[in-house]
Amino acid sequence: MRVALAGMIVGVMVMILTVCIVVGFKQTVTQQVAGFGAHIQVVSFDNNNTYDLHPIEVSDSLLTQLASYPGVASASPFITKPGMLKTESDFEGIVLKGTDYWDFFARHLQAGALPVAPQEVLLSVPLARRLGLDVGDAVTAYFVDADDVRARRLRITGLYETGFGQFDELFLPTPLQTAARLQGWDADTYSGVEILVDDIRHLDEVADHIYFATVNHLDDNGYNVYYVQTLHQQNPAIFAWLDLLDMNVVVIIILMLLVACFNIISGLIILILESVQLIGILKALGADNRFVQRIFIAQASMLIGKGVLWGNVLGLGLAALQYYLHLLPLDAATYFVSYVPVAFSWGWLLLLNILTILVSVTVLWLPSLIIARISPAKVMHFE
Repeated sequence: MRVALAGMIVGVMVMILTVCIVVGFKQTVTQQVAGFGAHIQVVSFDNNNTYDLHPIEVSDSLLTQLASYPGVASASPFITKPGMLKTESDFEGIVLKGTDYWDFFARHLQAGALPVAPQEVLLSVPLARRLGLDVGDAVTAYFVDADDVRARRLRITGLYETGFGQFDELFLPTPLQTAARLQGWDADTYSGVEILVDDIRHLDEVADHIYFATVNHLDDNGYNVYYVQTLHQQNPAIFAWLDLLDMNVVVIIILMLLVACFNIISGLIILILESVQLIGILKALGADNRFVQRIFIAQASMLIGKGVLWGNVLGLGLAALQYYLHLLPLDAATYFVSYVPVAFSWGWLLLLNILTILVSVTVLWLPSLIIARISPAKVMHFE
């Protein structure tokens, strides 16, 4: 019975950790991707899937309209321009990103301060380490167009690190006016608009609203040039990988439920076989099979309740330790995060506990059928 209880505890603990870790992975990676490219982008219809985007006109009235839609948290213009950072000994390809939205980079600021003036930039910690740069240093950036090469002297005001190496080593955030001057664009001309939503679960619904708001919107020249894309469409490979994690969760939960059910069934069989004399006496006194079955199912149900309780305590306890202390590290270059992320989705955890209890109690009826085959006469004769 102790082995059965231990198996039940381990099964519940593993299922809880699986749900917490996978939900944490999906939430963390989604937040990181959204921090660099927002949940929704409105860009040029001539978008060529690079960071050198065709400019679009974005009036104040359009920005106000986009920000006023239900489910939209913010709408802000941005400008991106691919280029190259050059030091005396090395060089790296980068994307200069002009933005007015700094909340994400403020949360991941490691040193220095956010840039506020033209020609000021943030540099990621990995890129700074590789180029031998630090806060306060100046670095030359080169930007290539079809007919010329432009050089800009940029000053590093701060260092940031999100753990998302794929983007940390690419983006160079700067105030919007820095990128606008570099491009030489008129006022109200940008690479696009970045939109953040209040609830990621309603992303597609909000994206549809934004699409219908811009599909018939004309710029000052009378042309419709707007194209709406979500972060899933911008990064299909990353989110396809995250979707595969859902299948892993299903497989692990099924396996752990099978293990828990096997332990409960074997435990109940042992309990019945050890109590054959008691069953024979109860039947001799007039108890029917269903009455005796309910007695043993009640005992096994107490075992299930104890296993689920301690499984939750251990599972949630280990998840909380990882949530606050980040004890288990990861290779950020492979997993996009530097530690195992954990999130507590209480709805899914409650559903998991209910499912475990229902399945475990249901399978108890299978071994309890042995009781019907126990004859009081044979038990008494044996005695």
